[in-house]
Amino acid sequence: MANSRVIADATTSNWVDRWAPEGLRPLLKLGRLDRPIGAWLLLWPCFWGISLATPFGDYPDFLLLVLFTIGAFAMRSAGCAFNDIVDRDIDKQVERTAKRPLASGQLSLREGIMFLGLLSLLGLLVLQQLNLFTILLGFFSLILVGIYPFMKRVTYWPQLFLGLTFNWGVLMGWAAVAGGLSLDALYLYLAGIFWTLGYDTIYAHMDKNDDILVGVKSTALKFGENTKAWLFLFYGLSLGFFILAGIENDLNRVYYLGVIAVFFHFKNQISTLNIDDGDNCLKTFQSNMYVGVIVFLSIVASKIIVF
Repeated sequence: MANSRVIADATTSNWVDRWAPEGLRPLLKLGRLDRPIGAWLLLWPCFWGISLATPFGDYPDFLLLVLFTIGAFAMRSAGCAFNDIVDRDIDKQVERTAKRPLASGQLSLREGIMFLGLLSLLGLLVLQQLNLFTILLGFFSLILVGIYPFMKRVTYWPQLFLGLTFNWGVLMGWAAVAGGLSLDALYLYLAGIFWTLGYDTIYAHMDKNDDILVGVKSTALKFGENTKAWLFLFYGLSLGFFILAGIENDLNRVYYLGVIAVFFHFKNQISTLNIDDGDNCLKTFQSNMYVGVIVFLSIVASKIIVF
């Protein structure tokens, strides 16, 4: 397989470049389906909210897990398409993003907008299967989705807005089960926000040199050599809110074993991070998939294992 069109943060063995029909590859890449880690990082908070709202003794509703999986992958792809439409001129100037379909001319702006519309329709169809309160939360999230791509032009904290956006699924997952919100869900939402601030700061270090040239902002540029100290703060606050969510929900010791595992994972991320090594930053960022899995399984186990 020729690697000339493999986008920088996708593996050379990704399924899109290996197996997808040539004509579909630009659309699939616009939706980041060659790099699905972002969809998983969007999905896990949804699963957290669903499982935390699930009554003790029960497993999470399987249909809700399926609906949120479809919705997360669709809306993550829609968000990426919208982001690339907004950033297509900037992406041309950044080495890591220059091969993106809109920036490289593989897709026209019209094709990108049509793809965005189809994904949004799919997301709407999924949302309509949920209760009214969750539907309203879903529509409110569009405000965050709409403003996020512009934040790096005006603030050094676009990662904060990503955290607000990417973890909205905690609230929607909880509401889909409970029909409203509670302090448990808000604590878990805050845990996710600080988690995202950490992992996306790591990710932003991959682009910091290009960001300076292009004139956009990020926490990576703001923190610079002090990044690890900020990561200790963000990940520490995330752990604190994970604990508060567990206390508020009366989760048992099984959950806290998971929180301890997350603590060691965060510690390893920080200790092995090299902010000047793009490959190291990408690998460290991608390892946050495990955090999502650990928290979800810990909540589920705490719900079904009674001491």
